[in-house]
Amino acid sequence: MEGKTVISSFHQFPNESLSEALERFRGLLRKTPTHGFSEPIQLNMFIDGLRPQTKKLLDASAGGKIKLKTLEEATELIKNMSASDHVILRDIVHQPIKKILLELSSHDALLAQNKLLSKQLEILTETLGKLPTKLSIGQCTHSSVLQVTGCTIYGEAHETGQCIPIEENTQEVHYMGNQ
Repeated sequence: MEGKTVISSFHQFPNESLSEALERFRGLLRKTPTHGFSEPIQLNMFIDGLRPQTKKLLDASAGGKIKLKTLEEATELIKNMSASDHVILRDIVHQPIKKILLELSSHDALLAQNKLLSKQLEILTETLGKLPTKLSIGQCTHSSVLQVTGCTIYGEAHETGQCIPIEENTQEVHYMGNQ
């Protein structure tokens, strides 16, 4: 990225203190001495690139909006705060909090449930729509199986002439049991 673009798109990093951000911003200005930004524009770009929590702390220290202060007052305030902010102004609040995910209105929760139920109903309707096709296929094969099998002598599930007398079966079982 071009030096001017890097300066104008400056943003404070997560867990970066005000003093670290200020030093990094000054370094960007030094790297591109021909940037052409006036001091008031530089100050505005720096303040706009700060995280919301850091801006709130600057505004509170300024007794209002820091951007409403003169260039000298705002610059002095930022210098003074950055001199003692190594731990104080680290923006831990910037890290996402899972609690936000749980903050749903009852209306949102009902909409989510409705969407889920609609999806389940759609899937069920689709499955039931395919059921008559599956049943008709199943009935054709089932009826053809019933017509082919059946013994007229013993009434078992084998063709006539393929009979095995029941008495022999029981004797075989007893015989195998004796061994």
